[in-house]
Formats: sequence, C-alpha cells, structure tokens
Amino acid sequence: MPRNKKKKFYAVAVGNTPGIYTEWYGDNGAEIQVRGFSGAVFKGFTTRKEAEDFFRENEGKKSNKVKPKASPTKPRASSTSKPATKPKTASGDSGIVIYTDGGCSPSNPGPGGYGVVIMRGKKKVKELSGGYRFTTNNRMELMACIVGLGFLKRPSNVILHSDSKYVVNGITKGWAERWRANGWMKNKREAAVNPDLWKKLLELCEKHDVRFEWVKGHAGNMGNERCDQLANMEAAKKRLPADKGYEKKGA
Repeated sequence: MPRNKKKKFYAVAVGNTPGIYTEWYGDNGAEIQVRGFSGAVFKGFTTRKEAEDFFRENEGKKSNKVKPKASPTKPRASSTSKPATKPKTASGDSGIVIYTDGGCSPSNPGPGGYGVVIMRGKKKVKELSGGYRFTTNNRMELMACIVGLGFLKRPSNVILHSDSKYVVNGITKGWAERWRANGWMKNKREAAVNPDLWKKLLELCEKHDVRFEWVKGHAGNMGNERCDQLANMEAAKKRLPADKGYEKKGA
C-alpha cells in the first residue's frame, strides 16, 4: 500500500465523453465517463501535461484489459461471483457500488487503516475511513468491507470492489461459510484466522445481495486508489485505537 502523490488530472481517452478532467467524482468528473463503458481507457496523473500526453497516445484505442463479465450461473472464482451465503432479497436501495481497501504501514503487522467509497448510481454517497495502532493487512481489508456494507441502512443490491484475494476468495469460494460451520476451524488442527471479522462480514452478506469483484490494486482504478489514500492517511495518524480483536485474542 505505497503512498502515492495525489492525482489532479484524469485523462479519459476512450469513454462516454473523452477529455481531460480535474475531478474524479461528480457530474463533471471522469468517473461517470468510464462507468459501464466497455473498453474504456483512462488514467490519473499529477500534471496536466502527463494527462494530455496519455490522451494523445491512447485516444480512440480500445482497452485490451477489459474482460467479459462472469456468467451468473457459472462464476469465475478469479474475478467475480455472488457470495456463497444466500442473501435476503434486496427490497431497498439498488445500484450501490462500494470500493474498499486496507492495509498496514510501514510494516505488517503494524499501524493500519482502511478506506471506503460508496457510490449510488453515478454519485458519490460517502467516504469512510478508520485505523488501529496495531493490526494486519487482512484485517483492514475485511474491516473496509464491513464498514462499507454496515453503512447501508436497508437491504441493498451491492457490487463491492476489493483488491484483496483473501477477502474475495473467502466469500466467493465459500471458505468463510465452511469455517463458520466448522466452529471457525479450517480443519481438525488449524483454526481460522480473523473469525470475529469474518463473522460480521458473513452476517452483512446475508442482509444484502452482494457481488464481490476483485480489482488489481494500484492499476488505475480510481475508486480503489482513493480508498488506498484514505487508508494510508488513517494508518499515519497518531494515537490510534486498539484493534481489540487482534491485540487481545490474536489473529
């Protein structure tokens, strides 16, 4: 979770309205120009010149990184799928997108933070963040998902983006459900790690209709990068509270 310079310019070479943008979110931002646009080509930069150079080099090109969405009847474990936990039917909010990230800095275990960005349609609803004085990368990744889903007051249809395969695979491959069914044991001798947080996340997945999507970290996904910034800022704060679930019981 390296600390990056804040990006001020966003180049959308292929999207709904290509151009250079000085904001990511909002009606005049870059995010709505690429959301749902198959083959979008875009990137954030710290200077306008870098953004303009990227725009000229890539205008009109089709991204070769776009992958087809996984079939809902036969999901690909490496990318997207619904959680193994059967959620309640979402009767409240729909179209919710959550970006999450978490980690420790400068060491793992160590001071840690998490960041969450919640979107409804094309508009940013909320940014959430927090941190602990001594924790782990995986706990912060889990905490980001818990805080994001916990913010929603009504059962909702949610797409949750995480760059943690530990989290995404734990839900989509049914690992966490099996650990819970086995009394939080991976097998007869090995205990599951972070059972306190997995328990909370499974309960939230039962309340909401959640589709977890893995995204590559630090690869131009602006939602993920904003969460990374929030997490880094929290981890750098002084007098952070204790992660009692980790410090008291171990993880």
